[in-house]
Amino acid sequence: MSLEWMAWTLPTGIFFGLIGLSLVCLTVLEVKVPTKKVKGLLPMATTRGEKFFISLLGSAFIMMAVLGLTTLSPIIGASVCLAFFLFIFLVG
Repeated sequence: MSLEWMAWTLPTGIFFGLIGLSLVCLTVLEVKVPTKKVKGLLPMATTRGEKFFISLLGSAFIMMAVLGLTTLSPIIGASVCLAFFLFIFLVG
């Protein structure tokens, strides 16, 4: 499969492919085990899908800050994003 039509690189294609796969997994999980709104540390009751969206949005801002405002390695930014994602899903 060629990604040249959008001038994507392989890592970009993998990234968006994994997000798509995550959405498919969340859909299948929602059909098999319907979610309930849960109140955690976030100031509102949230579902799995809402936590996923909050995690993606927050991770995007974290990566933009790491890449634009610091000289840290993107690997460190990705590690912080992973920790943020796990925190939101497990505690939030």
